[in-house]
Amino acid sequence: MSKEESQEAEAPKDGKGGWITFPFILGSAFGMTLAASGVTANLTVYLIKQYNVKSIDAAQIGNIVNGCISLSPVAGAILSDAFVGCYPVIVFSTLLSLLSLVLVTLTAAVKWLRPPPCAFGSADCQSASSGQLAFLYIAIALTAAGCGGTRFNMLALGASQFDKPRDQTVIFNWFFVLIYAAGIIGTTVLVFIEDSISWTLGFGLSATANAAIAVVLLSGAKYYRKPAAQGSPFTGLLQVVVAAFRKWNVTITPANPSYYFRAINGGNINRAKALDHTPNGSLLGRAPTQSLRFLNRAAWICDGEIKPNGSVAKPWRLSSVEQVEDFKVLLRIFPLWSSSIFISVSISIQLGLTVLQALTMDRTVGPHFSVPASSFVVSSLASTAIALCLLDRFLLPLWHHLTRHTPTPLQRVGVGHFFNAAGMAASALVEHARARVVRAHRKESEAGWVVPMSALWLVVPLVLVGVGEAFHFPGQVALYYREFPSMLRNTSTGMIAVTIALGFYLSTAVIDLIRRTTGWLPDNINASRLEKVYWIVTVLTIANFSYYIACAALYRYQNPLPEEEEEEGRQQRLNGND
Repeated sequence: MSKEESQEAEAPKDGKGGWITFPFILGSAFGMTLAASGVTANLTVYLIKQYNVKSIDAAQIGNIVNGCISLSPVAGAILSDAFVGCYPVIVFSTLLSLLSLVLVTLTAAVKWLRPPPCAFGSADCQSASSGQLAFLYIAIALTAAGCGGTRFNMLALGASQFDKPRDQTVIFNWFFVLIYAAGIIGTTVLVFIEDSISWTLGFGLSATANAAIAVVLLSGAKYYRKPAAQGSPFTGLLQVVVAAFRKWNVTITPANPSYYFRAINGGNINRAKALDHTPNGSLLGRAPTQSLRFLNRAAWICDGEIKPNGSVAKPWRLSSVEQVEDFKVLLRIFPLWSSSIFISVSISIQLGLTVLQALTMDRTVGPHFSVPASSFVVSSLASTAIALCLLDRFLLPLWHHLTRHTPTPLQRVGVGHFFNAAGMAASALVEHARARVVRAHRKESEAGWVVPMSALWLVVPLVLVGVGEAFHFPGQVALYYREFPSMLRNTSTGMIAVTIALGFYLSTAVIDLIRRTTGWLPDNINASRLEKVYWIVTVLTIANFSYYIACAALYRYQNPLPEEEEEEGRQQRLNGND
């Protein structure tokens, strides 16, 4: 961003917002991610070493917890959109997260909250009591709730400080850079402290970081734009479905738009302003689009549905054209969104199994240092953060210079699909090599045997997947934020959280299905057939990529950027000349 652009952006029309809010909002997002990653990144190892949970079960629990942490931001976004706005939700959730981290620290500090210690790989370990597990799970549940109100609400709050899409894109990119950087620090520094020095100290530092961020967030309150809640947007969308269903046998005439209802109060005034409308703000005479036209009957006016003053008498039988079109936007984007779910499934499987692989491999770097098993996933976070910086500062400007337009969100997501598939194939190859060493030494029966193979080989597939995340996660956020109806802006940024959450949940189901139907995943990883799991995931990832390409080819942007509109107009003029 040039100096002139920065100065222009620093002068918002309403006196609030702008770049002065950047360090407070994105700094808070950085700190909250750092605090949470100090717990979640090492949860699988914590369960195995401190709560005597079997390795595959611990990985499954870790995926479920990560799924809850990823899904909870959707509830936070809906609460913000519908009831109180995003800022109050962020403040409350930050304090709730602080409470949760204090409780997690107590599980490490108080001995009677854990079972007796046991050597890794031993078959005679005492399981944790129901009370001990209940205390831990309550603390983790509160952590998930705290993340729910902060993670993507902070992204929406940051974007709302700016009016220009270009500035919002910068916020999106830097948001992901900072949360990945925070994840790197949490997964290396805090995890190392927990594994090598003290679990209590590591969790305590997470709680301290959370407390400091609460102060930073509140310090910038006077500078923020604080978007108010707009009422539940989902009620109007549900009314479209109900009204269309109740009028399934009504005959409509698309050629006659005079019986479609439009309401410009709270609707898209720019699209309606050129049409005649009644004094109370309702608008007659603009037909909805013909795509998904079975929904159009929801806006068709029948007898008794309009009051004498022009307002709607039966909202569950009559919706506005705007409501119908907004619902169509969600339906059109659903196939694209659904294609991102399996990306998250594959990443979740890879992350969970990589920790178990690392526990059985040579993790030494030099004569005196051993990399914690949970820290290997930092290579994915680091590659994402580096790739995002390179994209923002070098690759995207170069692309624009060479082609005179920037990559569309759909193109960025597509590149991410490619790297994700390559990363899954690399994981299969690395595991094949690890398993071959195990079989060569005939150590399949020894669960605690360390394979004489460097665990640094695990970095290669993680880096490929991390580069893919730099493309598809910001690309998805940009797509949803610009395409979703304005009343669903907070929810749009939370859609990525839904895909991540579903990825963790479905990965747990996939692993459980494989365990029930095959003998590939025993508790002893050295006796497993893990490479076959990775190859199945690779094949499914490639099939999902093909599905995405088909969906992207059929999709048409609802809100094209000015340069895209210009390009479309140029193509139309060329076609007209031909």
